[in-house]
Amino acid sequence: MLFSDATIVTETPPLRASWSPQGEPTRVSVTGDRRNRTLYGTINVATGRRLVEEAPRWNGQTWRDHLQAIRRTWRGWNIVLFLDRGSPHTAKASRRLAAAQGIELRWLPTACPELNPIEGLWRWLKGAILCNHQADRFQQTIDRALDALRELENNDALNKAGILSQNFWLAT
Repeated sequence: MLFSDATIVTETPPLRASWSPQGEPTRVSVTGDRRNRTLYGTINVATGRRLVEEAPRWNGQTWRDHLQAIRRTWRGWNIVLFLDRGSPHTAKASRRLAAAQGIELRWLPTACPELNPIEGLWRWLKGAILCNHQADRFQQTIDRALDALRELENNDALNKAGILSQNFWLAT
């Protein structure tokens, strides 16, 4: 049983905290550049094993590329994949590919991101790893995000995703 989703990482990092001398406004540098990248993530709720990939954009083709990577990663498995109803996920070509790859798609209710545990990893990534620091090059930000997600121990990933919580909605 796998859960999958995507998040957008922007060049301007999330600002969570800032310091400045008392009585002086805080300076926040904004590049004016609006570059972004998509991170696709999939997590196994039983083991915490993850597949994380970057893509230039969030669309049907990059999603189908990730679907193929899911099949390669969990080769030989009977895969049930939970995901939201984003247009790349529900596109006919994506559903056909999933069926051809032997991946059964299960749709989470609309407007309920809290049901997808991968959202907990995105929240941790943006709130603890990417916030308050702008790298010299945007690719450094993407590399830091990928490294942080890939280097997490499986049990830590399950914890950050909320799967180990007594309140996790799915009995595992």
